[in-house]
Amino acid sequence: MAAATEREKLLEGDSRTHDYIEIAHLKFACAFDDTAKAKLLTHIKNRGMAPFYKATCEKLGWELDQALLSDMEKANAEELAKLTAALEDAETNQGETEVREALLARANFHARIGENAVAVAAYDETFAKTVAMGLRLDLLLSKIRVGLFHEDMKLITSSIEKAKKLLEEGGDWERRNRLKVYEAVYLIMTREFKKASTLLLDSVATFTATELVSYNVFVLYTVTTSLISLPRKDLKAKIVDAPEILQVLHEVPHLGGLISGLYDCQYKLLMSSLVNIVDTLKADRFFHKHVRYYYREMRVLAYTQFLESYRSVTLSSMAHTFGVSADFLDQELSSFISSSRLACNIDKVGGVVNSTRPDSKNAQYQATLKQGDLLLNRVQKLSRVINM
Repeated sequence: MAAATEREKLLEGDSRTHDYIEIAHLKFACAFDDTAKAKLLTHIKNRGMAPFYKATCEKLGWELDQALLSDMEKANAEELAKLTAALEDAETNQGETEVREALLARANFHARIGENAVAVAAYDETFAKTVAMGLRLDLLLSKIRVGLFHEDMKLITSSIEKAKKLLEEGGDWERRNRLKVYEAVYLIMTREFKKASTLLLDSVATFTATELVSYNVFVLYTVTTSLISLPRKDLKAKIVDAPEILQVLHEVPHLGGLISGLYDCQYKLLMSSLVNIVDTLKADRFFHKHVRYYYREMRVLAYTQFLESYRSVTLSSMAHTFGVSADFLDQELSSFISSSRLACNIDKVGGVVNSTRPDSKNAQYQATLKQGDLLLNRVQKLSRVINM
């Protein structure tokens, strides 16, 4: 019961009404969404985020409202004074639990107003006073959220590693699964989609990290990373027929079309859904840097899958299947062929795409010969040494 209370305090202070990470998303959205600024300012005022407001004005080129900043700074100073007094009283008159709670309240305050470095130092101080394994993990998760809020990759990496080491010593399944989602988001930011997909799929049935992403966004991440990471034989069980994904699939626009388009070879549906999903990912703070890469990899995957069924196919027929013009497809395939991403060639005269997939048996035979030559060379060298 006490541990549950500590958890509630940590989440309430760090992500009040689960809007902590949402504030960072709104700041990012200000570049393309005219309504984001008003929403962001509302959050800033409600939470008294003086340091964050000042930094945001400098970053986005907003005109600084000095009166608003002064009011928030005054309120921050008064609140910090109260928290400091409570900490001093706990250190003088109360026990270790009360000291820890006072330290936690101060750390949450600095995180809430957007003071990155001060919040991290305060969480570290609280961590040093914390014995319980679960609460120590909660503090590390809080540091990861601060890192994700400010896109501090070093802080995220170090906190994830510390949390993993703690989990080797113990830890409940709920915190373990939350850490998987946190790490998966970090891996998405660093374009390690295959590792992210593995962690996300492991968390589908036990997702609880709503303070970080909503379940619908979690499913979006799971599906998009898995489609370019999983072999086709695994897609059906883990994505296509997964009940946890199917129950919200209709709530994420175009995601069902993306899955069906690839798995059921409905390539027109795939291409149209992909365009719309890419527009969604462009507006996602964690994914947006990798949208062009993702768009390219999905197209390569679709073309490869299609060409596996044919020795040759007319350019016009393939273009019709994908719902694009022959000229567009010609340029697209030429680009991927020149970069060795597709095993095919284009007969411009005949208007035909010829698959040039290597003969796997022949490749295995050549590999066996090469390995045999290496083995014989080593045996001969060993024989000479022995004979000497």
